[in-house]
Amino acid sequence: MVKEGDLVAIFNSIHRVMKAEKLLKQAGKDVLLIPVPRQLTSDCGLAIRFSPELRTEVEEIMSASGLQFQELYQRKKKAFIALDD
Repeated sequence: MVKEGDLVAIFNSIHRVMKAEKLLKQAGKDVLLIPVPRQLTSDCGLAIRFSPELRTEVEEIMSASGLQFQELYQRKKKAFIALDD
């Protein structure tokens, strides 16, 4: 479900992840709402997957809407690496 290099954004509530998905799709971004991968933990249970090429645009949309990722990870060699801001 999450390919090598993909980014996974985790939010701190179901409401925020759903709002983020709606905003990103309205902006025409190719994102996918997914269950949080087993290697990661989240109270919400859902995350947004997108390609690294969209990171800047996604972060700009989130910032403009007042939404922030709780955590952001990138899939590398079958593991998830936390990305710093």
